[in-house]
Amino acid sequence: MTTEPAAASGTVHWIGAGLSTGSGLAALCDTAGRVRLWHRTEARAADALGRLGLAGRAEPRAYTLPALASELAPGDVVVSMLPAPEHAPLLAECVRQGAHFACSSYVSDAVLEQVPAAGRAGLVVLTEAGLDPGIDHLFAHDLVARAREAIGDDTPASYTLTSYCGGVPAVPNDFTYRFSWAPAGVLGALRSPARYIEGGERTVAERPWEATRRHVLDGETFEVYPNRDSVPFVAQYGLPDAWTPRTFVRGTLRLEGWLRAWGGVFEVLKAGDDERIAALARELAAAYPTTADDHDRVVLTVSLDVRAESGRWQGGYLLDLVGDAEESAMARCVSRTLALGVRHVLDGSLPPGLNRAAETAARSGQWLRELARDGLEFTLRVDR
Repeated sequence: MTTEPAAASGTVHWIGAGLSTGSGLAALCDTAGRVRLWHRTEARAADALGRLGLAGRAEPRAYTLPALASELAPGDVVVSMLPAPEHAPLLAECVRQGAHFACSSYVSDAVLEQVPAAGRAGLVVLTEAGLDPGIDHLFAHDLVARAREAIGDDTPASYTLTSYCGGVPAVPNDFTYRFSWAPAGVLGALRSPARYIEGGERTVAERPWEATRRHVLDGETFEVYPNRDSVPFVAQYGLPDAWTPRTFVRGTLRLEGWLRAWGGVFEVLKAGDDERIAALARELAAAYPTTADDHDRVVLTVSLDVRAESGRWQGGYLLDLVGDAEESAMARCVSRTLALGVRHVLDGSLPPGLNRAAETAARSGQWLRELARDGLEFTLRVDR
């Protein structure tokens, strides 16, 4: 028996106004019945609304979990822009009070544990609905669907799927990077082994940067390396069992010269001294911050190449955006995608339980059309 989604009340609680909060919040102010922006203090929330041109269109609030709980009502939608470890207690409160939940982060085990209870209550748990993860999922689902239609699910084939994303300076510096979020997080990600498929074999890069390779897009050379665990996404993207992966990797994109420029950083990471790494994070934050004069650039590329005896199918999506004085490219991509997902929670079109962005080809195509209509620019190339 399928549980019907709990009716949305029309009220959205957006928690956090950091660097990824942008024009998506404005879009929700146009569509939701009521929007509250929660930040560290009410004054900071009000300042953020002013900066976004939303003064008077959303209500500023000082965030604590008890304060939010006192204003939550059944059918409300809670949007978390908080750090990932804070999602689970926030979701638990949503389940207790019958509210839907949305974020742009990867699903954690702590969040997964609460999904069954949320589903039984008819509540939507929307995750991985930002840029990466988020738009990358939409691109991949759409490419896989197009290739399946061209090649056929039961036709033996081999394939290569690559998905690379990066936020980089629009104007390169000698370090090829500026930090818009805590350097400790960037360094921590580099210390985490990456699992992926290469040459038809599952591979682990204990030091992901050592698997860096060149990647050319429209004549421009970048450097890419695997990140996190790519293997579960073979199933998530619905690739047919009759197809064999030659290469399947999801990873990070950096400007050309990154590997050389970060040589000193890698030496510190290899030594593994936690205190020295923490000190390095502080040094990098001071040396290479993103200032008000710096514009960012977001590059996301997803490509699929399928080869069968009957023929070959190739396709790829490219998103390449530069921020401006009004909004960073990162905030535009993350907040607009998340806001689109929230709109589908509000209209009741997402099923109860766990939703990772759009998990079907049809819904991914719909989301991509809506994002394009909302002004997010990307291109599709298909070679038959």
